Amino acid sequence: MKLERLISIIYKLLNHEVLSASTLAEEFHVSPRTIYRDIDVICAAGFPVISYQGSNGGFGMMEGYKMDRSLLGSFDVETLITVLASLSSVFEDERVQGTIERLQTIGTEQAAPSLAVDLEGRRTDSDALPNLRKAIRERRVVTFDYISANNEWTTREVEPLRLHYKYSNWYLYGYCRSRSDYREFRLSRMMKPLLTSAVFAPHSDLPQEADTPNKAWQGQVEEVVLRAAPEAIALVLDQFHQADKQIHEDGSMTLRIPVFRPLEARWLWSILLGFGSGAEVLEPRELRTILKERLQNTLKLYEEV
Repeated sequence: MKLERLISIIYKLLNHEVLSASTLAEEFHVSPRTIYRDIDVICAAGFPVISYQGSNGGFGMMEGYKMDRSLLGSFDVETLITVLASLSSVFEDERVQGTIERLQTIGTEQAAPSLAVDLEGRRTDSDALPNLRKAIRERRVVTFDYISANNEWTTREVEPLRLHYKYSNWYLYGYCRSRSDYREFRLSRMMKPLLTSAVFAPHSDLPQEADTPNKAWQGQVEEVVLRAAPEAIALVLDQFHQADKQIHEDGSMTLRIPVFRPLEARWLWSILLGFGSGAEVLEPRELRTILKERLQNTLKLYEEV
């Protein structure tokens, strides 16, 4: 603990002009006398600590002193700080904040950051992500109720292995004891996640996840052709910005979107219906029929309005 405290004090002194002994003592839960002894050890190790007298006095590093920057360039450091800061806000992890402070000692001063990452808007509930990450670190089994894409409710018992942020959502990957196989679960569909006291053994040979189309997809990807009205182009591009696009003289746009089994892709139907009258599916014809039926079913809910 003492070595960790000494290292932390060094980084704090590198990131602050002056810190009082009482401030450091309060943060590390030790007495001011212990902090004075720690400062003596740090000075003996060759770090240029300066003592400032007076009511606003304390300790600080000699002006201009910085850690060696040869390991990482300034661009790498600033990028890492930005990403870690976002993760720290999501997971509420004090250790991440400590890593940020250490990186800041080899970063460069600039007027404003050139990169920003905000993951706060994609949180599920306030405790789910930190608790699941804790379960992964401690190799503790978690249980939860899960709602599948087909709206089937099941109770799962899972050995959590990693959290994955993709497609603008958080996912949990792990070994599902209920299915005796590796599975991926979308956090927004997990209900009442609970950390149990059961501990599982490390998984040494994990199967590779197939995040990109493979041979099994061949022949099952179909092109969806969508026509967006001028007033809906921004909304459509927010969802399908990588599609092939063609702009027409009237200001409308045609988009060609490759989709895996579009006639079964409920996620796609929801997006397309969300465009309202601002976008029309031209192909495939069967998809038009599906959307029409779903619109008719929705209208039945409001017949008395």
